[in-house]
Amino acid sequence: MNHSIFSGCIPALMTPCTADRAPDYDALVAKGRELVDLGMRAVVYCGSMGDWPLLSEAERQEGVTRLVAAGVPTIVGTGAVNSKEAVSHATHAARVGAQGLMVIPRVLSRGTAPAAQKAHFAAILNAAPELPAVIYNSPYYGFTTRAELFFELRREHPNLIGFKEFGGADDLRYAAEHITSQDNDVSLMIGVDTQVVHGFVNCNATGAITGVGNALPREVLQLIALSQKAAKGDVEARRLAHELESALAVLSSFDEGVDLVLYYKQLMVLNGDSAYELHFNESDALSEAQRRYVETQYALFREWYAQWSAQTSAA
Repeated sequence: MNHSIFSGCIPALMTPCTADRAPDYDALVAKGRELVDLGMRAVVYCGSMGDWPLLSEAERQEGVTRLVAAGVPTIVGTGAVNSKEAVSHATHAARVGAQGLMVIPRVLSRGTAPAAQKAHFAAILNAAPELPAVIYNSPYYGFTTRAELFFELRREHPNLIGFKEFGGADDLRYAAEHITSQDNDVSLMIGVDTQVVHGFVNCNATGAITGVGNALPREVLQLIALSQKAAKGDVEARRLAHELESALAVLSSFDEGVDLVLYYKQLMVLNGDSAYELHFNESDALSEAQRRYVETQYALFREWYAQWSAQTSAA
């Protein structure tokens, strides 16, 4: 089983909209191709950033099909309100040639029952045994996968090769201490933009799945490269990684809130990417205060980064 797809920097793609608020597949593929060409290892589609609850099964699978056909290495999110649909996404991913699965817990129905979650995870893993998969831990899904359940599943499903941890610093530490340190063949993916340095340096992460990296790909790739050097003991890289992460802190923190897609689409618009102006629900919009705040913080980061880059390259 090839684990390498779960390494480096992987953006969780958002779904751009056409004027009639349908998925803009051409823009989706163009963005995926652009980010991979810049140095991203792969893309995730369709996770929370891709608005999976707002898309139909067919719409999500069309996006996956188009990305794969364009040669974009694609990890498929399996979020669904029932196991049957989650299995459908896994089966489709394997059929069209995707490179991996992000296995999302069962939601709403028996979402806190470990036995129900084990059956849900197992059904997805069984549907595409040839695809490497990570379990996605997130407080928003209402279920935390602990070491005992993870290794029960791994014994039965060797394609379960890792963990994507969105729960924050303490949960990353738990995953490193009790899961990935127990089995060197298990990968740990950082799933929240505010924890990149902690994840690589303190938790031995193999990669990071990013939201803010859609809008700031070069800067996030630089942060990850510095963090990887810092994880090997490089003192200067550690200092620079902390400086860059601190400057990104507000923009990265949007990843932790319920309006993350609204904020990151707004950053894309500030970059001149008009395909991200609309959301699937017309009422989903930042308030004027939120919009002013993100624009101010983005301008501040841009100015800081220009000066910091000049200083660090001259040093």
